[in-house]
Amino acid sequence: MFRLLRISRKPLGIRWETVGCSGDRCHPAVTGLPFMEMNLNTSEGGPDMEPEPTGKQQPESQPKPSGPGPDLDEGADLQAAPLPAQKPELLLEQKPELGLASGQQAEPPGAAELQKSSSVRWDSPQRLSSTEVAQKHRCQTNCLEAPLSRAFRWLGWEVGSHPLVFLLVPILLTATLSTGFIYLPKDEEEDPEEQYTPIRSPAKAERRFVQQHFTTDDSFHFSVFRMASEIFFASIIVVSHSASLLEQEILSEVSKLDSAVQALNVTEEDGTQILFSQACAKNQGICVPSNPLLFAWQVNKKLDLKSITFPIYTLNGQPVSLAGTLGGTVLGNPMGTDRLLLEAKAMRLQYYLKSQEEENSEHSRRWLLHFLDEFSNIEESLALKMIRVVYFTSLSRQLEFEATSKTVIPLFYVAYFLIILFSIVSCYRCDCVRNKMCVAVFGVISTAFAVLSGFGLMLYIGVPFVTIIKNAPFLVLGVGVDDMFVMISGWQKTKLMNSIKHRMSRTYSKVAVSITITTVTNILAFYTGIMTSFRSIQYFCIYTGTTLFFCYLYNITCFGAVMALDGKREVACLRWLKKPDAANEKCSSLKRCCCLPFDSLPDEQEADIHPMNLFFRDYFGPFLTNNKTKFFVVLLYLLYLISSIWGCFKVQEGLDLRNLASDDSYITPYFDVEEDYFPRYGPKVMVIVTETFDYWDKDARQKLEQCLADFENNGYVEKTLTEFWLREYVKYMKDKKQDINNKNTFMNSISNFFVDFPHFKYDVNISSSHEIISSRAFIQTMDISTSTRKKKMLIQFRNLAKNCEIPLMVYNPAFIYFDQYTAIIENTVRNVIVASAAMFVVSLLLIPHPLCSLWVTFAIGSVIVGVTGFMAFWHVNLDSIAMINLVICIGFSFDFSAHISYAFVSSSKPSVNQKTIEALYMLGYPVLQSAVSTIIGVSVLSAAKAYIFRTFFKIMFLVMVFGAAHGLIFIPVFLTFL
Repeated sequence: MFRLLRISRKPLGIRWETVGCSGDRCHPAVTGLPFMEMNLNTSEGGPDMEPEPTGKQQPESQPKPSGPGPDLDEGADLQAAPLPAQKPELLLEQKPELGLASGQQAEPPGAAELQKSSSVRWDSPQRLSSTEVAQKHRCQTNCLEAPLSRAFRWLGWEVGSHPLVFLLVPILLTATLSTGFIYLPKDEEEDPEEQYTPIRSPAKAERRFVQQHFTTDDSFHFSVFRMASEIFFASIIVVSHSASLLEQEILSEVSKLDSAVQALNVTEEDGTQILFSQACAKNQGICVPSNPLLFAWQVNKKLDLKSITFPIYTLNGQPVSLAGTLGGTVLGNPMGTDRLLLEAKAMRLQYYLKSQEEENSEHSRRWLLHFLDEFSNIEESLALKMIRVVYFTSLSRQLEFEATSKTVIPLFYVAYFLIILFSIVSCYRCDCVRNKMCVAVFGVISTAFAVLSGFGLMLYIGVPFVTIIKNAPFLVLGVGVDDMFVMISGWQKTKLMNSIKHRMSRTYSKVAVSITITTVTNILAFYTGIMTSFRSIQYFCIYTGTTLFFCYLYNITCFGAVMALDGKREVACLRWLKKPDAANEKCSSLKRCCCLPFDSLPDEQEADIHPMNLFFRDYFGPFLTNNKTKFFVVLLYLLYLISSIWGCFKVQEGLDLRNLASDDSYITPYFDVEEDYFPRYGPKVMVIVTETFDYWDKDARQKLEQCLADFENNGYVEKTLTEFWLREYVKYMKDKKQDINNKNTFMNSISNFFVDFPHFKYDVNISSSHEIISSRAFIQTMDISTSTRKKKMLIQFRNLAKNCEIPLMVYNPAFIYFDQYTAIIENTVRNVIVASAAMFVVSLLLIPHPLCSLWVTFAIGSVIVGVTGFMAFWHVNLDSIAMINLVICIGFSFDFSAHISYAFVSSSKPSVNQKTIEALYMLGYPVLQSAVSTIIGVSVLSAAKAYIFRTFFKIMFLVMVFGAAHGLIFIPVFLTFL
């Protein structure tokens, strides 16, 4: 006897329609739920319907889609309604299961009995009730999921029917795309400025203006702060072991070092030599001195070292700036605008080289490479006893960055080994039938195929490969195996008695939509990173997003085919175990070993429930829903939130360029010493008049002087070190007793002024029509050692230039790197907002429960705040690398929070505590498994010698821990307060 049972649960939108009855027991089937559908098929074959097995085997219900959905309440109040007499021919859908996370998923208690008795068959075509007809013509909450589930059901059928095709085609595709690695750059140099500074940096536009309007000459009138871009140089910082190096013996040792460096020469292949005197930048025919004070002492060994003033020292009647050349200074009594120099702990030796002509640039580069090769030998041969030396060159960042990137390659093998080991442990079973160790190993191999395909395709297209992309395989590895666990979990919930095609069809309908959702959210999160202003991030996101797509594609094709082939192994193994073997005791003992620890055959009708699912249901869930535990969790969350918000205000911004090198690089101690002894003076900044200006007009000059005075009164400017050609020209004209306010006199006398002051002619751009179309002054910055101060200084300078009545511009080559401090927050906020909005839309479309979407949004924001705040506690800067991870954070936060919250709101349990326990029972272990696998994938980066790779691990670790904590602890507890 069959009856139609109907029950209504309006708050959750659940409608219970048809019940299949067996004997005196009847069970309901659920319809009208998101991520669930009811298909009644009359066809005998194809992916929608597997022919019913014969014999004692119970009929298997049709494949069904997966996704967050409610569990059936045990003992639900069912109202009976008469059912027209029909012949039972079609299978009705059994209770859908949650399948939106990786790992093992268990069916709730009673599911097995429900499967065995929840089917009714009909001879006549499918009939729908009036309510079902109305639902069919209305876009339900599963309007996107249902057709996707049907499509994947068909795909699963095809994969099960032709596994070798779906296995070989991806392998051939991988082999083809892998040839793209021939385009992998080998000796090409990576420019840190190009990759790690904003694309539309204002400083780059300012540099173009300077290059177009001002000339320089590094062969006769070299001036380092007049250069528009970085130049070739070698820098040595000498630190005295005593209190001060202003002693004859110490200066003598420094002078020996200086002479040894200048004596270096490079022998080319043809035998010609490149001497330092040929490669050096020159001023008035001689190489620019490495240090003005050391040069004065070398010229006059009897120089009075007790009468030196700082920061300006007058030598032979000419003022010489010592700012930035001496460090660790102790100053005495004022002497005019300067002060007496009592002690100097450190001295900087700068060796500037020519860079304007191509031939000179090549010679300078060769000399610098030779300097790097020979410096340790020089230091050893001199046996320096009174000083310590550290060194750096203009090539060092780039060379060390390239060397550092090579150290991470061996970690690939470690990561893959650990993931394979974790996969084997996770998928191991104690009987030979359900054991999935080999399948798990191939799942990791499938992820490696995705990396080869994704990277190969991008290299074919011509997307540049930068060092930071070497982080991507570690991340893809962790994410890829999550989908593998989902596939294996869905397969293990099918019955051994059914055909391979039917089992694959049902598996795909249960889990393919799940991994589609998580893949779509992760890919969207990465592709939003293309909006950023940093090229390195754009390339990383393109490579990783594309590789994740291939990872998804190979999971539903190549890996699915392996599961289908392994299904045939299961059948063969099961037949072997069932075969009588009374005459062969050894064979019988072997079979018992295969079935350990229960010494029994696996039940063909039952799903495989993982012990961890039972742990979450029987222990963790009840503990978490205890009132005392809830109180503690709320306090813990408040502490987490307060700490995170406080940390957000402490996080440093921008990428410290020393972090591009490894920890044991020679440039690290150089930057440390520079930070300790030279923190006061920063770069000299150009203040440029960008348009034609009446310099001879007294009122106009006063306006210009007022603007310059505003700069000098700024807290980041040392006003005594300003250098401006117009001020010197006014004094010059007064000394010559000429009328500075007359245009003709002003313009006619300026050429004579440049003869006496040749450096200033590079500060004035005079057109062919005898008009000054631009000019510049220089101000000395100070106290900008931290990234925050650099950012504030840059913003204040640009605001001062903007507010001046005269069109001004500020520029220094270092501003190109300083611009990242102003751009990083803007880029991060924009990317996070766009990615979060995309996640919210996806949550509404694919798991469209308003309450669930709100909790997803809350969790995303909470995890982002937590990761950002704790970055400060772990000494991680908010830079371009961190920005990538914050975008990744959004995708993972979505995965963790969406599944748990939707499982809760879709549950049919009567109390909030029971809903929480059921949600944890269904998804607690998959969430934990997902977090652990990803952490394992990136954990090997913690052993990297470079900050850039360790940072990736640190932030991904925070993302996984905080994301899992929200999904397993905070969100479940907060949901019980609804």
